[in-house]
Amino acid sequence: MTTQRFNWMAAVGLALCITGCVSASGGGEVAARQHAQTLQAKVTAEVDCTYLLYLPEAYEAGQRAWPLVLFLHGAGELGDDLELVKKWGPPRLVEEGKEFPFILVSPQCPEGDWWSGQEQILVLDALLDDVAARYRVDEDRVYVTGLSMGGFGTWRLALEFPDRFAAIVPICGKGEPLLAKRITHLPVWVFHGADAQTVPPQASEKMAEALRACGGNVKYTVYPNTGHNSWSETYANPEVYQWLMAQTRVKPGNRK
Repeated sequence: MTTQRFNWMAAVGLALCITGCVSASGGGEVAARQHAQTLQAKVTAEVDCTYLLYLPEAYEAGQRAWPLVLFLHGAGELGDDLELVKKWGPPRLVEEGKEFPFILVSPQCPEGDWWSGQEQILVLDALLDDVAARYRVDEDRVYVTGLSMGGFGTWRLALEFPDRFAAIVPICGKGEPLLAKRITHLPVWVFHGADAQTVPPQASEKMAEALRACGGNVKYTVYPNTGHNSWSETYANPEVYQWLMAQTRVKPGNRK
């Protein structure tokens, strides 16, 4: 497994146009108090991210493009020690010797931040851009999954960039049901523990219900006795990876 550090500069053009009505002439009319103006500016942001990179054993053997899974850890792995990221999920399985048929990218969220925060959402988007530019990534087969805090981030990333992913697997997370319509085209498999207390199961239930209500493509699995740790069983299940690898991005022009 390779540890990489990523620095990225993003320039975003921001244009703001305000229209109004200016009327001031003759008689007893009152001169306009607000005037139409235009702002054009360039906003530059620098982001910094450390992450674990896993390439399939056969990656160097040919020129094919590979699926990519972005894994988002939980709050217990915050910080600047990448060894913590290996505690759970796919990074742990790789460390134990498991081979995956996809590129695995496992970033670390810094202490005091949160995966679903706006800054980290932009970092993750930039990270995916950078990895896709440097490695042979099949951009129609990019997936995101995460546990607990990473489950929050999985929902938020998909809602923020609904055209980027082929499928998502949020585990013990929470999303925004009012925005569910943005991802009705996206295959979603949600996992949660029925007896979880840190993040109650209602958080996942509401998202699953909201997606079903607007015709979304969602599966919802509830474990009866896992407590908050509903991820160990999920990431140990081969069917989860088989389901992921079977999904391909639905582009805007091909949606119903």
